[in-house]
Amino acid sequence: MIDKEIILTEEGFVKLKEELEYLTTKKRREVAQRIKEAIEFGDISENSEYDDAKNEQAFLEGRLQQITVTLNCARVIKAGEKSNEVTLGCKVVLRDLETDETVEHMLVGSAEADPFNNKISNESPVGLAIIGKKAGDKVMVNVPAGVLEYLVVDIKQ
Repeated sequence: MIDKEIILTEEGFVKLKEELEYLTTKKRREVAQRIKEAIEFGDISENSEYDDAKNEQAFLEGRLQQITVTLNCARVIKAGEKSNEVTLGCKVVLRDLETDETVEHMLVGSAEADPFNNKISNESPVGLAIIGKKAGDKVMVNVPAGVLEYLVVDIKQ
């Protein structure tokens, strides 16, 4: 199993609990019904509906196990008072010093990271570089393409 602490925001913890509830109640019943209907078609040795439903069941059970382990190993970080340093759970406005583009990221644990929604992991190169920094600090981030340089513009809770 996992012996590593998993960091989640309160929002991420709640979302995982809701997903677990949905999967264990509604989704499990749906998959069981699909399997039952596929069996009624007859010979399951060449029944693609049955095979598909069993594959979905296996995926569902794997996801349930993954969520359970994550929740059991989770340390929930609470949004705190305004801090002048970048911490987990805060939003950080960064300006790329090369392109002058500004972007806002939320710093979260790796289990909750979602770059498409500007949630970056504290274990990512940018996350590691900005944690503990203050507004006005410049940070250098080593990435495969080279070095990126950012200015921490603002920190929000």
